Amino acid sequence: MSAYDSILQGLSEALAYSEASVGESVTHQVRIPSVDVAAIRTRTGLSQAQFARSIGVAKGTLLNWEHGRRQPTGPAQVLLAMLEKRPSLVSELLSVAR
Repeated sequence: MSAYDSILQGLSEALAYSEASVGESVTHQVRIPSVDVAAIRTRTGLSQAQFARSIGVAKGTLLNWEHGRRQPTGPAQVLLAMLEKRPSLVSELLSVAR
């Protein structure tokens, strides 16, 4: 398939989707659960500063999440959902990298 044909196919699929011709398009929905950041951090046994460093965010960002002023999104939300299931994940991975 040429680049032109590929682009044309993509545009046709986008148009079909926008016109609600669901039979001609494929959509995927991924549900990422909301997380209780303070509870997850507590389960890791790390201080706020340590936890923020371990997941690569500023301490202020972590504080905003814990106090409900902001909600983690995207990759941070996915990482926190993983840590909720396995609190030792970050320390396991970081200890291997050293």
